[in-house]
Amino acid sequence: MTPQHLADLAHLRRARDLIDREYARPLDVPAMARHALMSPAHFSRRFRAAYGETPYGYLMTRRIERAMALLRAGASVTDACMAVGCTSLGSFSSRFSELVGESPSAYRAREHPAVAAMPACVAKVRTRPARDASSRIREAGRGAAA
Repeated sequence: MTPQHLADLAHLRRARDLIDREYARPLDVPAMARHALMSPAHFSRRFRAAYGETPYGYLMTRRIERAMALLRAGASVTDACMAVGCTSLGSFSSRFSELVGESPSAYRAREHPAVAAMPACVAKVRTRPARDASSRIREAGRGAAA
């Protein structure tokens, strides 16, 4: 790895940390790119190469992950949507369903005993939404043995 590549990775990590901390704040790719000291196009390409998803996709995954925790705690779908920084309930519900495999209201309505019994660090990993792992999330939430 070249020194420039290592520096780019450090800048990308700073931008990813920004997303993790400020997920509920209005963030767009140009703002994230400024934080990484890169142009928006270069930042998007480098972020996807490093983390396997676009910056906006990562932001939305974080938001849905936090919304899942709020819904399990009994928050309404609208309150969870607004608390994680989404402004459109329809877009939030569509993305939630795409990543989790069920609607936010259906997710909120069912029991989550397996998640309640897990240590927080394990629950975070087991319930992290991802496009290709929606069946894994549904199984973890229903208490199926892994």
